[in-house]
Amino acid sequence: MDGTGDTLFLVQAVGSTKIIVTTANTQIPAYFFILPKLAKVTYKVELINQEFINTINADNFEHIALSVFRYQYNNNAFYRLFTDTLNISPHDVKEIEQIPFLPISFFKTHKIKTGTWDKPALVFETSGTTGEIPGRHLVYDQSIYRESLLKGFEQFYGKPNQYAILALLPSYLERKNASLVHMAKVLMEESKHPANGFYLDEWEKLANTLRELENKGQKVLLLGVTFALLDFAQAYPMSLSNTIVMETGGMKGRREEWTRAEVHNYLRQQWHLQQVHSEYGMTELLSQAYALQDGIFTPSSTMRVLVRDINDPLEVKKSGVGCLNIIDLANIHSCSFIATEDIGDIAPDGTFQVLGRMDHAVLRGCSLMVI
Repeated sequence: MDGTGDTLFLVQAVGSTKIIVTTANTQIPAYFFILPKLAKVTYKVELINQEFINTINADNFEHIALSVFRYQYNNNAFYRLFTDTLNISPHDVKEIEQIPFLPISFFKTHKIKTGTWDKPALVFETSGTTGEIPGRHLVYDQSIYRESLLKGFEQFYGKPNQYAILALLPSYLERKNASLVHMAKVLMEESKHPANGFYLDEWEKLANTLRELENKGQKVLLLGVTFALLDFAQAYPMSLSNTIVMETGGMKGRREEWTRAEVHNYLRQQWHLQQVHSEYGMTELLSQAYALQDGIFTPSSTMRVLVRDINDPLEVKKSGVGCLNIIDLANIHSCSFIATEDIGDIAPDGTFQVLGRMDHAVLRGCSLMVI
């Protein structure tokens, strides 16, 4: 008996990374650190690999999230200090709404790491104004990032190899370690289409490529930062019947701020589109949410969005209006519980809209528009 109501009867090793946990009522296939409510969990960090992502589904998400919370409390010194400072005991956390969510600003001031490891495989950095400290997300295992990205993308759009992928990301290509550029790169690697490519300001080349692909009936994903899509659409109106246009947010002071509805209406008009899609992600997360229309986002299977009260950050609910808290289980090696500076409206079914930013929050490069 572990003191939390679960009795561990049998642990049977299966291969090098998996176990079967048998309790009084059920037998649970799991990775060895995801045990039901154990008070202390340690492990060799290298044994958690991308297969972990494939164990997550809607039925077991909350169970895994609670187990990951206990694991990260015990193996992430800074997160444990943060939790202890709030006077929250892991033994008292029975629901995901009770989990402490780490303010995203700490990625600017601390190395957020779970487990004992030194050299990250990837470092994602936020953009910022001159002199501002960037947020840095240290990624221990890029295969977990890749698996969560592809699983989430396929959940909404199918295999990337169905698409030619064109990325209009001028401000991101001009700096190192942008997570959005890496995301597009991974999708292009999976797509393998010869027309795949990144674009800074080669608008005529991009327009010619789009027309050529449209004439061939090739499905296209045009992924772009908002200000660049607006500028390109103004200069090159055309009919895009086989192209998904996906905006990622971000005006960066390049032009007058528009609401998301205004942006989508303009892009639909210029390119004769039925819908404009949106992607919600950030440097500090490895998972994404997608909106297939009207800016209504659905999280991928490794991600869940909650809402916290603007005046009381410990009052967290599954739906309503307030600041967005995000559970990202792909962040197993950093922190899976992030308190963002975005304000949103979460529906009872878990879909959400982004309404804007907290007034005191410093604008980041991936700033999202007020609806």
